[in-house]
Amino acid sequence: MLLEDATRGRGVRRPVPVVRRLVQLYAGLVLYGVSAALILIAALGADPWDVFHQGLSRRIGLGTGAWVCIVGALVLLLWIPLRQRPGVGTVSNVVVIGVVLDLMLALFDPASAAWARAALLVSGVVLNGVATGLYIGARLGPGPRDGLMTGIAARGHSLRAVRTGIELTVLAAGALLGGTVGIGTVAYALAIGALAHVFVPLFALPDAEPAAPAPAPAAAAAAAG
Repeated sequence: MLLEDATRGRGVRRPVPVVRRLVQLYAGLVLYGVSAALILIAALGADPWDVFHQGLSRRIGLGTGAWVCIVGALVLLLWIPLRQRPGVGTVSNVVVIGVVLDLMLALFDPASAAWARAALLVSGVVLNGVATGLYIGARLGPGPRDGLMTGIAARGHSLRAVRTGIELTVLAAGALLGGTVGIGTVAYALAIGALAHVFVPLFALPDAEPAAPAPAPAAAAAAAG
């Protein structure tokens, strides 16, 4: 008993509550869908993957958000030979972002005024960085595209080279399919790395957190009296 009390007094660490991780995960995924929609509504060019999703939507049909879900599920299949393990965050990423994105695009028309388009683009890119930090920081599983990159890199390749190669491939494919490439694409490419560098550590939840120390015996006795 004395050992237990002494250990508690030194600050035993306990797991971060799952509810807290889930709240942060879904807040990040919803915000990611909203921010991606803001970039598309700005109509100044999207990030490489959304250029690809937008191109598929224009060429084949279905909404851009639907293609976010479909492509995410297909990319998830590529995890099998890479021996990557999905988590609840991975599966949620496939569904939530696409649904929120399509809902936003259904509610709002593309902006026309130059100032509005610029404001939407900047807001979308910054919020996308915040959202990335939130859902990755929840540590409940990476997104399908993130896991593909890290899985390939784990085979002995440079993560930077793998990411660049994949992003350029989907960007080229999206442009050929009719996706919008523009200043927004360049702005996203230049800014997202720096934003992720700030927000991923900022919102990263630890494996465990310090437990509240038990009150000292004298303090407990005084409180009881």
